[in-house]
Amino acid sequence: MRSAFLSVERRITQAAVFFGCLGLVLAALAGLYQVVARFILFQSASWSEPFVQLTLIWMTYLALAGAMRTGTLISVDLLRTLSHGRAKAVLDGFTTLAVFALLAVLLWFGSVLVWRVRFQSIAGLNISASWAYAAVPTGALLSIFALFAHALNPPAATDIDIASDSAG
Repeated sequence: MRSAFLSVERRITQAAVFFGCLGLVLAALAGLYQVVARFILFQSASWSEPFVQLTLIWMTYLALAGAMRTGTLISVDLLRTLSHGRAKAVLDGFTTLAVFALLAVLLWFGSVLVWRVRFQSIAGLNISASWAYAAVPTGALLSIFALFAHALNPPAATDIDIASDSAG
C-alpha cells in the first residue's frame, strides 16, 4: 500500500512540476510577445498581461508540490542539525503537521474563493476568475499528497530530482 501510494504520488508530483515548468515557458513566451507587440508592432495585446499573471500563479502552486516532496520548504535546518533521535522525529512530525494545517487552510478557503468568484471574468481573457483562483486549492491538494509522501519516504540529500523518471 505504501509503495503504491508513493508511486502514484511520484507520478502526480512529476506531472505537477512538468506543468509548472510549462507555465514558466508559456509566461516567458507571452511576455516576449507582449514586448514585441507593444514596442515593435505598436499593437498592444490586451490578453498577454493577464495571461502571464495567470500562468505564473499556476506555475507557483503546481511547482509547490515538488518543493514539498523534496522537503525544501519544510526544512528547519538548524533545529534538525542540533536534534537527534526522538527529538528529530518529533520536530519532523510537528513540521509536517504545521505545514499540513497551512495546506488544509489553503485548500478550504481556496475552494471557497473559487466558488465565490465563479461569475467574475478576467479582463482580456474573458474567462471565469475561478480558473485563476483554482490554482490555490489545486496546488494545496497536490502539495498535501507530496507532503505525506515526504513524511513517509523522505528523499536522501542527493536524491531530490523529481523531474526525472529515475527519482525515488
